[in-house]
Amino acid sequence: MENRIRIFDSPQILAVKLAEEFKEKVQNSKVNFYIAISGGSTPKIFFKELAKFPFKDEIDWERLQIFWCDERCVPPNDSDSNFRMTKECLFDFVNIPNENIHRIKGESHPEKEAVLYSKEIERLLPKGKNNFPQFDWVLLGIGEDGHTASLFPHAELLYSCSNIAGVAEHPVSGQKRISLTERVINNSKRISFIVTGKDKANILHEVIDSHDAKIYPASKIKPTDGILDWWIDKEAAFYL
Repeated sequence: MENRIRIFDSPQILAVKLAEEFKEKVQNSKVNFYIAISGGSTPKIFFKELAKFPFKDEIDWERLQIFWCDERCVPPNDSDSNFRMTKECLFDFVNIPNENIHRIKGESHPEKEAVLYSKEIERLLPKGKNNFPQFDWVLLGIGEDGHTASLFPHAELLYSCSNIAGVAEHPVSGQKRISLTERVINNSKRISFIVTGKDKANILHEVIDSHDAKIYPASKIKPTDGILDWWIDKEAAFYL
């Protein structure tokens, strides 16, 4: 496993550099490019960068197949929806075909939707050496409790090693979510954590140095046969 840490002076510089690399990877792909993205505040600046010139005009959006790492169990127009955030920051500004957007239907029955979402990934994604679905790139963030996607500390879904997706519950709010499992995330060709802001500095240090995935689930993300890299701004990197 290759592990790289990149530190940038500001979130804006990080977003531009990530957008440049993203464009290059999509354009160099000779087939469809399969990516799983995250919600929350961290990816917003990256999505907004992709929605601007030159990226919105130079990326081959028809080649891109977009999935989500997790979704809150809310309708797609809800303010908590990861899909809504991505639509408002990115999809409304680029020419991506609707059939290339594979959203998790948060308004559906959680357990049934987790099964349907798993089947869609199983059907569409190419398989890795282990005959398990393989994303080209997964973009993740880290919560202040060390969770990533919706893999929360001490949660049952964290230890689900056979499924593609499952149902999680936020430990504080009790809100249900549908999330990719650690197994399918770690089977990706490339995994990138995007972490910005001084409020993430302490947990970032703990996750990178810790081997206790029960306490810090993000530390369990280690690709079986791929690249792990960290895109971090200067404030988040304070304790590194």
